[in-house]
Amino acid sequence: MGQISILFVVHQDLRVVHKVRPDSAPAIHMIRIFNHYMHRQTLMRMLADLFFILAGMAAVFATQADSLASLLPMAGGQVATLAAGMFVINTASGLYQKAPSFSANQAIARAAVALLLALPLTWLIFGLLPQDLEDRGAMRMAAMVGVSAIILRRVYATHWASSHNAKTRILILGSGPAAQLVTQTLRQNDPHAEVVGYYPSPNETECAVDAAKVLSTAHPLSQTARDMDVDEIVVALTERRSGSMPLRELLDCKLFGIKVFDVNTHFEKTLGQIRLGFANAGWMIFGDGFNQGLFRTAVKRVFDILSALLLLVVAAPIMLVAAVVIKLDSRGPIFYRQERVGLNGSTFPVTKFRSMRVDAEKDGKPRWATVHDDRVTKVGHFMRRTRIDELPQLINVLKGEMSMVGPRPERPYFVEQLTQQIPYFAVRQSVKPGVTGWAQVRYQYGATVEDSIEKLQYDLYYVKNNTLFLDIVVLFETVAVVITGKGAR
Repeated sequence: MGQISILFVVHQDLRVVHKVRPDSAPAIHMIRIFNHYMHRQTLMRMLADLFFILAGMAAVFATQADSLASLLPMAGGQVATLAAGMFVINTASGLYQKAPSFSANQAIARAAVALLLALPLTWLIFGLLPQDLEDRGAMRMAAMVGVSAIILRRVYATHWASSHNAKTRILILGSGPAAQLVTQTLRQNDPHAEVVGYYPSPNETECAVDAAKVLSTAHPLSQTARDMDVDEIVVALTERRSGSMPLRELLDCKLFGIKVFDVNTHFEKTLGQIRLGFANAGWMIFGDGFNQGLFRTAVKRVFDILSALLLLVVAAPIMLVAAVVIKLDSRGPIFYRQERVGLNGSTFPVTKFRSMRVDAEKDGKPRWATVHDDRVTKVGHFMRRTRIDELPQLINVLKGEMSMVGPRPERPYFVEQLTQQIPYFAVRQSVKPGVTGWAQVRYQYGATVEDSIEKLQYDLYYVKNNTLFLDIVVLFETVAVVITGKGAR
């Protein structure tokens, strides 16, 4: 009888909660795809571009109505290549950014750069159509016009139309330094987020946020959240002693349909990183992720082999030219081999094109590369900027010592030093190091312990959430990094 009464009360609670806010759902601005968080607006922009490319190409092909059935199989490769190319170009131009920080003039300049890249690409791709195709030239021109329209539309949607999108109303539980940091990341990285207020905890003695937005605790958290029509609650408590966490109130909010995130998940989905200042071993052990199962390992290995072979074939002429130029530019070997730390702490010799003088470390002391490093040769500056010096590492991938995507392989000297100074640094060695990686495309080249801490936070995100989907995302973003030269040293 007691169990029946309890069930009745719970049922009554649920029924009342859902009656307060019928047929409504909170705005969802972050979507998790195969463990990787992606902003809904970014995904919609990509899908919209893909739709317009397909629709535009279908309209172009419609001019060849007599041979449409035979034309589509032949042109499918061109359309897929153009769609992938447009994704890379728009990413490199910053046209998929969640929070563009450039002005109207800069937006126009970025559109001009995107057009300079996209139009020749379209011309080349559609030049592969059959020579005897009727109106082949007209189809090529129509495709170029369509690509131009897509880029101009993307600039408008990114720069001018983003302010008209619906906001996600976020209430932060806490008013201390953690709440302040959450607010800062939201302002910098998500223009669709609106912090409506801070619900203070009785155990927090320091107020580090805007006092005008600190809410009264006269009403329960669940009632305050409903009254303010909140979509999300981020639990950002600096002090979590007994009585700080209103668990029943948070549960009521969740049952009501309000999303509740802890501060670790907030940084994970907003920044694509795991913040060391808030992560703890318990959260890593009992939370989801950090799974390296046999199936995932096998899929990753097959992907590594196929992609490395493909890139070696495509990059072979570039590698040949690089080898000749290195030999002509400065004395010394073409390749540079150095011991690096790999999976589970094992070491292996990494192979790269030599980009520094042969006496770069004549004193025998390991040094990080720095901005305007005088040890880098003239050719080396260009190779580092375009990442050409990394191409020989594809051989390491085929040998199984590295992966296409993973944490950057570090030298044993630095690994020993950083493991002692930075918590969880050794976790990054639970996966194979990569030719490129999530940290490499998200952060500049690391040359200090502080830089290593920042990059580790991205590496931990990758180790926790690595999937084939995330590997593909990283490879696309790597192309964008190569085009822009971002973070090179």
